[in-house]
Amino acid sequence: MPKISAPTVAAHRTQTRERILEAVASLTRSQGIDRVSMTDVAAEAGITRTALYNYFPDKPALLLSFTEHVTTAFVERYRRELPSDASAAERLSAFVWFQLHGLVEHPHPAAAELSAILGPDAYQALADHVAPMQQLLAEIVRQGAANGEFDFHAAPPEATAKLALAMIGAQRVPLLNGETDVDETHSLVTVFTLRALGLPHDTAERAARFTPEHARRD
Repeated sequence: MPKISAPTVAAHRTQTRERILEAVASLTRSQGIDRVSMTDVAAEAGITRTALYNYFPDKPALLLSFTEHVTTAFVERYRRELPSDASAAERLSAFVWFQLHGLVEHPHPAAAELSAILGPDAYQALADHVAPMQQLLAEIVRQGAANGEFDFHAAPPEATAKLALAMIGAQRVPLLNGETDVDETHSLVTVFTLRALGLPHDTAERAARFTPEHARRD
């Protein structure tokens, strides 16, 4: 790792913190969140463990900060990469696509296992940090219902968001074990959710072919 250089102490701390979070991102790709240790993170970031503890007192605090960082980046990327004229169905499809790629990029254990690793208080704080993703999905459903694209009475926005995220979470093990792939899972979750929202099957399948990569090519 190159030596961190900054003109001020504040800038140095900011760069070091960013380096630490980049190290966590790299390690979660290769090890999974549950196997990452403070020693691993310090070594990957090119700092001492003592220096790491000056920024984060323990692993739960580090993972909370990392989760907040990932969630913020997710929402910003979603809003930045989707075309303004995308339909609600296409937005939902893109949301599922982003979620699945994030799941593969940063593997993590099931909720019960993660709660045991972090402790109930830290796990609840972690859940609170990812709430903006659920709110974003509920917003998509709400907008689709408002413009007549979705049947609001078929599945209210908050309930739909929770169920869709639960379906994505249920695919964690098959995805990570190679029993399925992102494209197949994306189509499954997207079509099922859109059908629940009242879209005809062919319309749901067409929307499921929409991804951020598809939007960029167009």
